[in-house]
Amino acid sequence: MASATAPAAAVPTLASPLGQLRHLAEELRLLLPRVRVGEAQETTEEFNREMFWRRLNEAAVTVSREATTLTTVFSQLPLPSAQETQKFCEQVHAAIKAFIAVYYLLPKDQGITLRKLVRGATLDIVDGMAQLMEVLSITPTQSPENNELISYNSVWVACQQMPHIPRDNKAAALLMLTKNVDFVKDAHEEMERIAVEECDPYSGLLNDTEENNSDNHNDEDDVLGFPSNQDLYWSEDDQELIIPCLALVRASKACLKKIRILVAENGKKDQVAQLDDIVDISDEISPSVDDLALSIYPPMCHLTVRINSAKLVSVLKKALEITKASHVTPQPEDSWIPLLINAIDHCMNRIKELTQSELEL
Repeated sequence: MASATAPAAAVPTLASPLGQLRHLAEELRLLLPRVRVGEAQETTEEFNREMFWRRLNEAAVTVSREATTLTTVFSQLPLPSAQETQKFCEQVHAAIKAFIAVYYLLPKDQGITLRKLVRGATLDIVDGMAQLMEVLSITPTQSPENNELISYNSVWVACQQMPHIPRDNKAAALLMLTKNVDFVKDAHEEMERIAVEECDPYSGLLNDTEENNSDNHNDEDDVLGFPSNQDLYWSEDDQELIIPCLALVRASKACLKKIRILVAENGKKDQVAQLDDIVDISDEISPSVDDLALSIYPPMCHLTVRINSAKLVSVLKKALEITKASHVTPQPEDSWIPLLINAIDHCMNRIKELTQSELEL
């Protein structure tokens, strides 16, 4: 006869507190790909912008509070028990998932540019919390290095940025256009800095070396990292080619500035698709400028400069065409657009002239 006493159910063993933190970090990182590709939640309800932003800010405050609580209990001894840690981890996980759920409530018809910004902020918060879990799981918890990492953890910074995210697609578009203007401005300044240097940018250093140690400077050149061949300097042809390249980048900066002004003055919040198209093509200008800027460093390949210039010109003209056809340009015949196109064509024609010999080789 079987015993009436049933065997006791096995009680699951909880991982150590630090092990649970590491596991939570892994779980949070698994959420990142889903956020990157996740679509907006389908709903028949009319989107309430004010309610959405209030809920998103509240969710960010909750995440920040949970991060602070967990940091406090794991930055001192004794560490919480396995059962207490489980509760803390569940609260953190719930706070993160709640934040992601609010993000999914932002529909596409509010603008792709706006959604990208909110998605980026969401990814920063999730990734920042995962980093925090990894830092807290490192022992000893009282080490100065660990505390310094915790103090500057990005999860709090990401949460604090939520109230500053643009609230509509026009504001989001202006933010992205401003960033692109700054990127191209930096690239242009860097190119100008390079262009004003002497053909041998190390000549002063080499002369100092010769004066201080004229007997053995040739042996030390390689050790000190000084250039020892003309391939690292510009030829006269290189310097001549840089001039229209700089002019083309200046035209790129002017193009972005003009587009930003048009969006600021004439952009309509409800024309989200056109604003998204303008931002999408404008986002291609800065990387194209960077490619051109990198190609002028010595040793310069004129064919590469020509190719990268042509790519930039193509992007600029497309950006101008999209902007001209959109609602932000109430007068498409505005003279600045054809003038800018003429300037771009002039730069490209000059670059073609100076690089024609490369095609004939």
